[in-house]
Amino acid sequence: MSTLPRTPERRSTYRAAGNPGGTGMRSPHTTPREHRTLAAGLWLLLLVCFPLVANARDSPARIAADASYLPLAPQTTYLHDADGTTTVEGAKRQLDDGRFVPLPNGDASFGFQTGAFWFHVRVTNQNPREQRWLLVQQYALSDRIDVYARYPDGRTVHHAGGDSFPFEQRSIRYRHPNFWLDLPTGEEVDLLVRVQSQSSMQVPLFLYTPAAFAELSRDGQLGIGIYYGILLALFFYNLVLWLVLRDGSYFWYLFHISAFGLVLFTLNGLGFEYLWPHSTWLADKSVPLSVCLAQIGMQQFARTFLDLNTRWRLGDRISKAIIAFFVLLGIAATQLPYHVATPIASAAVFPSIVWIAVITLMVVRTGYRPAKVFLLAWAMFLLGTGIFVALAFGLLPKTFITEYGVQIGSALEMLLLSVALGYRYAALRNENERIVRDAKNSLEAQVVERTGELRQAMSELESAHHRLRESSRLDGLTDLYNRTHFREAFEHLLSQSRNSQRPISLLMIDLDHFKRINDTYGHLVGDDCLRCTSNTLAETLRPHGALLARFGGEEFIAALPGMGLGEASVVAEELRQALRAQPCRSGELVIAVSASIGVHCVDLEARDSLESALQVADQALYAAKAEGRDCVRTL
Repeated sequence: MSTLPRTPERRSTYRAAGNPGGTGMRSPHTTPREHRTLAAGLWLLLLVCFPLVANARDSPARIAADASYLPLAPQTTYLHDADGTTTVEGAKRQLDDGRFVPLPNGDASFGFQTGAFWFHVRVTNQNPREQRWLLVQQYALSDRIDVYARYPDGRTVHHAGGDSFPFEQRSIRYRHPNFWLDLPTGEEVDLLVRVQSQSSMQVPLFLYTPAAFAELSRDGQLGIGIYYGILLALFFYNLVLWLVLRDGSYFWYLFHISAFGLVLFTLNGLGFEYLWPHSTWLADKSVPLSVCLAQIGMQQFARTFLDLNTRWRLGDRISKAIIAFFVLLGIAATQLPYHVATPIASAAVFPSIVWIAVITLMVVRTGYRPAKVFLLAWAMFLLGTGIFVALAFGLLPKTFITEYGVQIGSALEMLLLSVALGYRYAALRNENERIVRDAKNSLEAQVVERTGELRQAMSELESAHHRLRESSRLDGLTDLYNRTHFREAFEHLLSQSRNSQRPISLLMIDLDHFKRINDTYGHLVGDDCLRCTSNTLAETLRPHGALLARFGGEEFIAALPGMGLGEASVVAEELRQALRAQPCRSGELVIAVSASIGVHCVDLEARDSLESALQVADQALYAAKAEGRDCVRTL
């Protein structure tokens, strides 16, 4: 953007023919009759050749005596300064030369244009009660606006505004740029307005009295408040539903509402007024960024609501590609100039929402009923957004419907989408209920079959559990009980002995010099010896009802219920001799095996625990080892 120098205060007179405030010059070489004839010819030529220009320049905008506002478009002429270099003096010269032309059809919307636009209007205030008026440019996104008010006494007053200036520099804190003007009663004031912007060139100019502007802003804020009130109500209603149902469609609906609300907040100038009044960078970048976020939310919401991944895979991939495009465009918009990023984002909006309409139609054809409500909602949004895009590119005039069409369409769309979400949820619930009914109808027939299968499975499970329990109680090498099972079983035997007052004894058995067997013949031979020894132990002790287990390594333990110390010692000696009499065989090897045995009778009155009983039996075993091994000892 270029910055115009302030015009010094000086007196000048417009020289254009027909200017009511201009001065006609008489030639000294013409007679009055000739002068009148020449003037008439000139007037005729102007009326024939330049009717529009003459009408625009000769007809000032008159403020009636009882008027409180005035649209300036009917009397406004303009000049397109394509390279943006024309100064205010240059603009005045081109105005005097008749190069300003009336607005096409009275509409000051030109779409995205390069350079700057100059606008001229001559104002005559005929309201004696109001001499201070507010000039409002009813478009929030213009970058820079320069207003030059030239009075009959030659004074020129300059005002500057737009969103390239901090918000607090505006005459009144309002979303549209505005400027205070003094318009003395009965005097013609020439207004030159220069607008340069990378946004869409829309310059609707209006004059308001302070009271009329207060009423305008009140009504405008009421309409905007109603719109955003609807959005907030929909947002919190669907937020509760999302928190309860955890349906992804509700989350992306919330994202869609938030992002599109930010778009309109930006386009209406409310973002600059309330969110970033001191950041001209955000004021410049917020439009393309918010548009990209809104399109990402729209596409993702449509994908999840329509279940596109399962209903139309190709369409789902295209939607993902569109989402990726807007993600990249949003990132690029932070670096690209506004006049590049914004037209691309605005132009991409229409094909994006048309694509959503296409995928909705495809899903409707599959018989998915909620898609019909979704299509109706999207038609409302498509209409409103189409109006917005057409207005941005200057294809439609700026009227109430075109200016607020996107708000009206989006409000209807979001209301209908909320209804569509409820309809979709109801459809899913009905489908679930149908499935439950079908399942209930077939349940009785299945119960008998499943009960039989369950009984068989329980029987097999019980058998497998029994085998597993047995295998968990046995030692993998010797097939004797392991140490864990012995502890559990001995506690039970000990309890029975205490209840019946019958003695119980322990035998702690350790094979003599077993390490020498492993070292001499190897561990495989040692394993054969352990298996052979365990068989001998089991055969010898089984007649006595003993509980036999491998305690660890080459150690074994046996419990003899109903036997005191003497009887247990006799059984131990029998066991020692059986081991000596039956050497172990491993292949062709015959290996003699002996054992040292410690015997202990548990004191039932002392309430000995298993650990203390094992400790005493172990001490007896070590006594046997100390006295030469291959013997039985007691304590």
